Amino acid sequence: MKIAVIGSGGREHAVAWKLSQSKLMEKVFVLPGNGGTKNNVPTDISNFEEILHFCRNNTIELLFVGPEDPLANGIVDYFEDTPVMVFGPEKRAALLESSKIWSKKFMQKYGVATADFWEFKNTVTSFKKIDKLNGNCVIKYDGLAAGKGVFVCSNKREAKDAVAEIIEKYGKNSPFLIEEKLIGKELSLLAFTDGKDYQLLLPSQDHKQLLDGDKGPNTGGMGAFCPVPFYDEILQKQIEKEIIIPTMQGISNEKFNYKGVIYFGVMITENGPKLLEYNVRLGDPETEVVLPSLKSDFAELILACFDGSLKNYQMEFYAEFFVDVVLASGGYPHQYEKKYEINGFQNVAESTLLFHAGTKKVDGKILTNGGRVLNVVSKGKTLQKAIENVYAECDKIKFKDLYFRKDIGKRK
Repeated sequence: MKIAVIGSGGREHAVAWKLSQSKLMEKVFVLPGNGGTKNNVPTDISNFEEILHFCRNNTIELLFVGPEDPLANGIVDYFEDTPVMVFGPEKRAALLESSKIWSKKFMQKYGVATADFWEFKNTVTSFKKIDKLNGNCVIKYDGLAAGKGVFVCSNKREAKDAVAEIIEKYGKNSPFLIEEKLIGKELSLLAFTDGKDYQLLLPSQDHKQLLDGDKGPNTGGMGAFCPVPFYDEILQKQIEKEIIIPTMQGISNEKFNYKGVIYFGVMITENGPKLLEYNVRLGDPETEVVLPSLKSDFAELILACFDGSLKNYQMEFYAEFFVDVVLASGGYPHQYEKKYEINGFQNVAESTLLFHAGTKKVDGKILTNGGRVLNVVSKGKTLQKAIENVYAECDKIKFKDLYFRKDIGKRK
């Protein structure tokens, strides 16, 4: 079959790479792709008519939607009466990610374990709540913000600055919420679903903050690893009972058309697991470690979400640990320069995976073209060995103003 992957980041490179290994695959296109992906097609991913035209001309049977924007804008609904299957949720279901407030109300409605929250549209009343919480809270912009709309605050000044930043960036009456701050270990769980049943990939852990020691501003993610050593059968059953099963019950009750991925960002607190957020697509950079860990045929797994066989699908995984370190442009997540040549690809070990994110191919050279530039992924029989391997590989890649965290996978 022929599949088109929509997107241009490291996640989409990893998806296209994994799909190309499937015995079912004739060709994988990437719309628009990046400097590391093959069969790129320059495309405006917000132009659904253009995408449909491409699918018809190239007999595409399935669209795999990487980023959140096309899903939030209704690409699944747009293709509903066409022969093309679209892997992802309909627009109503995409509200689980595209509106933080709607999402929290969904969690509340269906009894999903999560933090307390309060919604606001102005600074005056929100500042009163911040004062009451002594600034020890999480501020979240209601809409999509490419992973940069969440502010974890420890004092009143940080919290009030976060509100001011949201108002300045998104407008005076922009909705946002203030959440109870949860303390514990974070976990990313990705589930494939047909809208009724689900299958879990291996657990992973993302590192959102820019700087070592989880300091600095939130980013789209500076690295990830999987599986997670503290995740065991007891914890899995608790998360399923208190978070995943109530969520799936809600999706069923709301009669969502949902054949895709649902991401559970979970905090393991002293009072048990609590849901931080949903994403309605694969996480990035989690995808860059969970897909290499998947032994099963990826296309088969996707098709199982459409043909009713997901419930009984048996997934297989590799026994190794996988670690991803993001190589970023200096200045990210704020202002940064582009178009620097990237060198050292020829020095990287054959077993290392390089998933391009913000890159562009120009005259045979690979140039930087974004904040998160490359994902370097290595494996090892232990987490420590995988960490050692990946950092040895990171040192082989060179470009001006290159920056990466030195402590991915090293949280205690």
